[in-house]
Amino acid sequence: MRGLRGVPRGSVRREGHDVVERLRTYLIVAAQAGVAAGLAWFVASGVLHNPQPMFAPAAAVGTIAAAVGNRVRRTLELIAGVIVGALAGNGIVEVIGVGPVQTGLVVTLAIMAAVLVRGSGAVMTQAGSTAVLLGTVSAKAPDLAVPRTANALVGAGVALVVVLLILPLNPVRTVHRTAGPTLRELADGLSGCARALTDRDARQADDALGRLCDLEPQEQGTLGLIGAAREVAVLSPWRRRRLGIMRRYEQTAAHLDRAYTNSREMAHWSVSAIRAGERVPPSLPASIEHLGEAIRCLHREFLVGKEPEHSRSLLLRAARELDEACDAGVDFAMEVVVSKLRVIVTEVLQGCGVPQEEANRQAGLVTEI
Repeated sequence: MRGLRGVPRGSVRREGHDVVERLRTYLIVAAQAGVAAGLAWFVASGVLHNPQPMFAPAAAVGTIAAAVGNRVRRTLELIAGVIVGALAGNGIVEVIGVGPVQTGLVVTLAIMAAVLVRGSGAVMTQAGSTAVLLGTVSAKAPDLAVPRTANALVGAGVALVVVLLILPLNPVRTVHRTAGPTLRELADGLSGCARALTDRDARQADDALGRLCDLEPQEQGTLGLIGAAREVAVLSPWRRRRLGIMRRYEQTAAHLDRAYTNSREMAHWSVSAIRAGERVPPSLPASIEHLGEAIRCLHREFLVGKEPEHSRSLLLRAARELDEACDAGVDFAMEVVVSKLRVIVTEVLQGCGVPQEEANRQAGLVTEI
């Protein structure tokens, strides 16, 4: 069945489902940002009576939205950048005044000061933006450095209180929602590559490769959210009981990240093999299909808290089929495809909890003597 303009209805439904899941995943982040912005404004204006409170909610939102997965480090960077920019900018403006040339000089010197204190890109950005503010408006609002720094402290502090104490995300639920679509896309990309090899269709293989390449931003976003979820489990007293589960998820995610990288490379070599007219042993596409099914199954077993036994059995089956393909004989590009698939198998096995040496042996990456 096809929907609008020939797009398969199943694909439309899946895309709609993924959109809903992304909205549900980031809804808590939006709520955190809204609450933090309101509280930061209240503290800066109503409690501290800061005459320029607008940067406090901006700092709070920036801490929450731009620092997913590294909030503590990014918060410290934000504060450090503001302080460096305020100190450097305010001192220079007092000497040379304000204006377009002075603003450019202030920003240059503020960023150089951030470099001297070994600041990261985030520190330099905050130092530069603070210097811009001072260099353009401090003549109308003297002594802006202190309020700006106080607002940064208020905004960042309120943001941490919101994300760790008032509205901490549920780490396990967040990982479930964000990992599912990513793993499904990875498994579908592998299945597309398997079909292309079966049909000896280079165009299908190109499509599968493109699909896996397009997955990279989503995959990186998933890793970021997993890092954020683990950070909450470490720092929030309300979520600390989830820390063991989150450490396991993070370890699994690292292995699946390497599996994803090797999947792209495998798809690239599959395209080369098809175009070179190399023979494709029937067990090779079957192995790729079972590998994709193992990845889908791994997520389902994690969802219900089961040991990933079925995933392991599918991975072992995929490894045996790779052995059969090698026994049947493979040419140069196909040999690279097989080697990449063995790496994927061992990474996913390690994601299932199998020790590295044993995973390598089961995947056929080492030869028993």
